[in-house]
Amino acid sequence: MHYAEIKEYDIANGPGIRLTLFVSGCTHHCKECFNPETWDFNFGEPFTREVEDRIIEMLKDDSYQGLTLLGGEPMEPANQKALLPFLKRVREEVPGKDIWCFTGYLFDDDLLGRMAKKLTETRPLLELIDVLVDGEFKIELKNINLLYKGSSNQRTIDVPASLKAGEIITWDPGSTSISACVRI
Repeated sequence: MHYAEIKEYDIANGPGIRLTLFVSGCTHHCKECFNPETWDFNFGEPFTREVEDRIIEMLKDDSYQGLTLLGGEPMEPANQKALLPFLKRVREEVPGKDIWCFTGYLFDDDLLGRMAKKLTETRPLLELIDVLVDGEFKIELKNINLLYKGSSNQRTIDVPASLKAGEIITWDPGSTSISACVRI
C-alpha cells in the first residue's frame, strides 16, 4: 500500500483533533473528488513499518482524539490487507483513541455483503473501526452544512453498535460516547 499524506492536527475529518492518513488507490473516481491524485495505487510513498511506527508515536500525544483513514479508498481490497495489521497495532499500542474511516463503499451492501464474503480482512477490519462514513461523494448531492461528510447520500455509522445490532446505527454527534447512537 502507498499513502499520499499524513495530516497532523486535523479538525475536519472527525471529532476533536485527529491524525489523518490519506491512503492511495481508489476505483470509485467520484466526479469532483477533492483528492483525484490518490486514485493511483502507487501515488505517494510506501506505507512501511517505519511509517506505522511514526503514526503510532504521534498518536501517543494526548491532544489527539484519534486516527482518521481517508483516501483514496481505505477499503479497497489491496489497502485492507495493509490496514488490518496496522489498526490492530493502533488498538494495542494507543488504546483509547477512536478510529474513523471514510469509504465510498456502502457498509451493508458492499462491505458486509459482497466484500466480507470474499475477503478475510473486511470483517476484522470493520471490527477495529469506531465510525465509518460510507457512500461515494456525489456532486449533485453536495451539502456544505453536513457534519463530516460531503454529500447527503453519505451515512455516519457507529460500527460497533451496527455490528452488534445487525442493522445500521448512525453515530450521534451530540454524544460523548462512540457507541451512543440513534437508529435510522
